[in-house]
Amino acid sequence: MNSNQEQHKENIAKVAIIGSGPAGYTAAIYCARAELHPVLFEGDMSTGITPGGQLTTTTDVDNFPAFPDGVGGYELVERMKQQAIKYGTQIESETVIDVNLNKVDGYRQLKTNLGNNWKFDGLIIATGANAKRLESLGNLDKFWNNGISACAVCDGALPLFRNKVLVVAGGGDSAMEEAIFLTKYASRVYIVHRRDVLRASKIMQTKATNNKKIEFIFNTNIIEASGDDKLESIELVDNTGNITQLECGGLFFGIGHTPSSQLFSDSLLLNKSGYIITKPDSTQVYDKTMEVIDGVFACGDVQDHIWRQAITAAGTGCMAALEVEKYLN
Repeated sequence: MNSNQEQHKENIAKVAIIGSGPAGYTAAIYCARAELHPVLFEGDMSTGITPGGQLTTTTDVDNFPAFPDGVGGYELVERMKQQAIKYGTQIESETVIDVNLNKVDGYRQLKTNLGNNWKFDGLIIATGANAKRLESLGNLDKFWNNGISACAVCDGALPLFRNKVLVVAGGGDSAMEEAIFLTKYASRVYIVHRRDVLRASKIMQTKATNNKKIEFIFNTNIIEASGDDKLESIELVDNTGNITQLECGGLFFGIGHTPSSQLFSDSLLLNKSGYIITKPDSTQVYDKTMEVIDGVFACGDVQDHIWRQAITAAGTGCMAALEVEKYLN
């Protein structure tokens, strides 16, 4: 290799962890304390991967244990990161772009966006998921986390939304669940759906329809959010082109999530929505033939299509770490 060629590192990790956030950092803490010397790849902003995951975009977290007065999402993740580093986790601010789960000379391998190659014994996948947003919505960024949210369970109980008219966008089970949850705090909840028929299961439709606080607006799209320093109203357009304003104190997206599993779409067994399928009562993953892959584990939102909470992600991160420790021993 001449001096003009870039020379990349090749290293060996006993445990590689792909992804940060509550799942990845919890796995790192447990692995580090077990002296497994984990290397955690937290991602690189230049590739569109935000270190720390979704929680870093949340202002207040009021439902994470040990914080009775709440804690900022970024602060919570940063504390987890520092705890992982304290016990010996090596953090690499790079994005993993390729993983070879076939063993070569006893190791599996990965490659990062900076061209660095790593060999590893055990792998924990904690790449998370992203809540879908109405990207075409006017003023979305202005009111994101200031009246607009994608998680009712995370944010619905905040003072900002209490006793207010709230709106949920969507027509599937996620939207029904969000709306029903929000009725605990809202004065009224509107479900706005772009079609005339809901996609939600019959049982969820019935629960939402029978709730006296919920009202449906069909054949309608939300096109703009308005307000001064916080959300005060949204603009709606129906299928005939008629535009109306709806005063509200909050807008919640209930249109699902996209798991960050693309890196493993050809190698691991995924469900129809793209979530990594794990063995029951375990975090072990399957290959495409439904055979368990020894030494490879998945935790957090990339394999959890039901709960998607910081605390449950941390719990499965702990599970993955204990399982990889058992595997290596």
